[in-house]
Parts: sequence; structure tokens; C-alpha cells
Amino acid sequence: MQSIPVDTTRLGVLRCAVGPEPKIADFESKEVKKDREGNTVYTIAVTVRQDGRRVSVIEIAVPGEPKGVVEGSEVRVTGLEAFAWAMGDRHGISFRAAAITPVPAPTSSATASKGGGA
Repeated sequence: MQSIPVDTTRLGVLRCAVGPEPKIADFESKEVKKDREGNTVYTIAVTVRQDGRRVSVIEIAVPGEPKGVVEGSEVRVTGLEAFAWAMGDRHGISFRAAAITPVPAPTSSATASKGGGA
């Protein structure tokens, strides 16, 4: 399966739609998916909104639990790759990233300097 690197700078603002959840490898046994190093793989739903376009939601798999990523928060995605897949009549694109981290909220002094003060 060939990976396709994704330029996240062209995706606009990325926000967490659904917080990190362990990815399930086997739904019958509820076995959690692990990467090659033994880290639990987590899935995070992220909203993507480019200028002038509708919002899309993509699910991104990431190794290890992302700290500080909560629903509604703006996030930074590092090392995003897309993979085309097919299984029988089903096909799609899956996403994997090296890391997903929260974007720090602007400080109150930065907000005030942008005209937010009285």
C-alpha cells in the first residue's frame, strides 16, 4: 500500500471533532490495535475546512495517546499520510499521522493587541 504525503498547510483550520479513541483491531474480541513498537493506535476525527468549501471530517490514526486534544480544540497534524485501500467491493482512503497536538489558545494580551481591549 503506497502512502501519499498530505500538505496540511493547505487544509485550513483543523479541529478535533471526536477526541482520541483506541482503534479496535478485532470487533469480536475488542482487541486494541498496536503499531510495530507496541504503542496503542488512537483514532481522532478531525474537521477540515478550506476557504470557500464545506467542512469535511476525516479520521486520522496516530500512535500513542495524544495529550491535550479535546473535542472542539484546534489541532496541528504532523506527518499526515493518505492511503488508498480496497477490500472486495469496498474501497476508500485512510489517514495516518505521526502526531496530533493541540494548538495553544492565544493569550489574552495577544487578543487585546488585536483590538479586543476597551
